[in-house]
Amino acid sequence: MAVVTMKQLLESGVHFGHQTRRWNPKMKRFILGERNGIYVIDLEQTLDRIDTAYRFVRTTVENGGTVLFVGTKKQAQEPVQRHADRVGQPYVNFRWLGGMLTNFTTVHQRVGKMREMARMEETGEVDLMIKKEGLKLRRDLTKLQRNLGGIRNMEKLPAVVFVIDTKKEHIAVTEANRLGIPVVAVVDTNCDPDIITFAIPGNDDAMRSADLMCRVIADAVEEGRYLASRKGARPGTKAEAPVAPVLTPEEKAERAEAQAKARNEAAAAQAERERRLEESKAQAAAAPAEAAVEEVDPAVETVTGSGTEAG
Repeated sequence: MAVVTMKQLLESGVHFGHQTRRWNPKMKRFILGERNGIYVIDLEQTLDRIDTAYRFVRTTVENGGTVLFVGTKKQAQEPVQRHADRVGQPYVNFRWLGGMLTNFTTVHQRVGKMREMARMEETGEVDLMIKKEGLKLRRDLTKLQRNLGGIRNMEKLPAVVFVIDTKKEHIAVTEANRLGIPVVAVVDTNCDPDIITFAIPGNDDAMRSADLMCRVIADAVEEGRYLASRKGARPGTKAEAPVAPVLTPEEKAERAEAQAKARNEAAAAQAERERRLEESKAQAAAAPAEAAVEEVDPAVETVTGSGTEAG
């Protein structure tokens, strides 16, 4: 059975890209057409790439790897935290601090400091401190928990980084690429897919789309952990290459039907746009001719009138 269906993608608005004036030409191969000034993403390719990414994440986790969920934009914050917590994976959903990956040793030390401050708060040691110092400690703890709370249990670099909106999270993508960490990401029509290991073309602005993508990756993690528990996988084992998805005849038919519908809508929108453009050109061409007729008419009337009087 497929990881996600075409119907679910359509209902979540995954096929809606950015406005046609805001796009990256490298995404052209993933674009089906445009509708009302908005690019329509080819969901058939989205499905294939979701299946590939799912299998890669599942195999990585099965062999002991962890997945870091990253999404700091408002629409992604809640889904990222909820799905990462559901499968016990680290996440960053408030702010990406430069060096979280490339300077992980220092960041891990700050996480240790946060843990110690949290322990002091829980045991009541903060209440025994001078009031001013206690207030400062609590403020610092709140700030650290907001920025680093999602990676409090991340003891080593992740095996995979999953990103919602690669333009906003460009620092995270750059750090992962520098360290050779595979990146699985949702790429909208304004993104560069060439810098992503496993690019999934789709809407990175809608909350429902972000929730669906996070759910898919979390499900892959969950399945990978289950498989690991069955065979007792050890951390550090190299992940196998993802295999091509196998679809049932019903799933193939559903995909073809939904994709045909999307193509027809895009074609109709393009035809309507071209019709409006031709009408505008015709109106613009007719306007000067009408103005010329209006200028000649008074002169004609004057000549006709003069001729009548002369007769």
